[in-house]
Amino acid sequence: MPQYEDYINWRRTFHQYPELSDAEYETTKRIKRILASYDIKVLDLPLETGLVAEVGQGDQFVAVRTDIDALPIDEQVKHEFTSTNEGAMHACGHDIHMASVLGVAVRLKEIENQLNGRVRIIFQAAEELGYGAVKVANTGAIDGAKAVLGYHNYPTLDIGEFAVKSGVITSSVDRFEFKIKGKGAHAAKPEQGKDPMIVLGQLINSVQSIVSRNLSAFDNAVVTIGEVSCGNTWNVIADEAYVQGTVRSFDEDKRVLIEERLRAIGSGLAEVFGVDIETSYHRLPGAVVNDEQLTNDAIAIAKEVGYNVSVMDKPLTIGEDFSGFSNKYPSVFVFIGSNSEYDLHHPKYDPDERILEKVPDYFVTFVQKLLNEN
Repeated sequence: MPQYEDYINWRRTFHQYPELSDAEYETTKRIKRILASYDIKVLDLPLETGLVAEVGQGDQFVAVRTDIDALPIDEQVKHEFTSTNEGAMHACGHDIHMASVLGVAVRLKEIENQLNGRVRIIFQAAEELGYGAVKVANTGAIDGAKAVLGYHNYPTLDIGEFAVKSGVITSSVDRFEFKIKGKGAHAAKPEQGKDPMIVLGQLINSVQSIVSRNLSAFDNAVVTIGEVSCGNTWNVIADEAYVQGTVRSFDEDKRVLIEERLRAIGSGLAEVFGVDIETSYHRLPGAVVNDEQLTNDAIAIAKEVGYNVSVMDKPLTIGEDFSGFSNKYPSVFVFIGSNSEYDLHHPKYDPDERILEKVPDYFVTFVQKLLNEN
């Protein structure tokens, strides 16, 4: 049986050798080696990186998922297992996730003959790009799953704390871009050009008014502009301008409305100012939606294994591509405290490894409960 020290060692190795989304080749090989050492089967699926393992027997099955990719961040935390791959860091804690779910897989293998069904363990690539879960789902490997279980470490929760809610728990994440093509000119002769800077100012004001003027005060959404660029010197009117940002929402109707408004703003301003505006809208992960009964089960199991459970009042505006599973299969996704001074996606993110003590207990107990139900 793996010990807590094994989880720590696995986590530190993954942390030391992080790989970016869709490039998790050595990470995938490392996971396969660990699984093979415990005689755990890996399914033959058309996945270049990531994998799905399986333990147990029978027709019914439950799935447990972890993500495996790192972020393009230079780590600023100094310890003996600091990232050795320049420009890559497990700043979202996927190393923690992998180590804990490997622990789940090995512990389930040890009681394989007692399982009343199968467990498919998903080591999923490209979560940070927003489409890794969909890739796994498209293989058909999870079709027919009784439930898909997942979690994310959460730095603002202390060790031993557990948070969840039924229904929507994380927002959808979309990206928008505007490419404004005007006509450059000498700064002293603006009448000879079509100044994209003027369009840019109007566009920013229009975009930032969507939430305040097109949504009800009782609706929730975020529209944020994250990048603006136009020109590179003081005495030239630029040819082009560029804007990109993100939309976060919890409701599909509001998501559609915001996209429509962004496109209308682009086409409207193009006509008013006589410029070309290319508007792009990229749908990334949808909102993660927790099944009500599975949420209640998760709360009961978490309490049973010793977590201090809180039921969230509101969903979080972070994105999570676990929605690629929750949109197709009964699912529950939870947050477990990792107590880092710095938040996810920060170069000084440094989770407390004691999170690894209870996570395997939670999933193993949950899986057994689900497989023993009629």
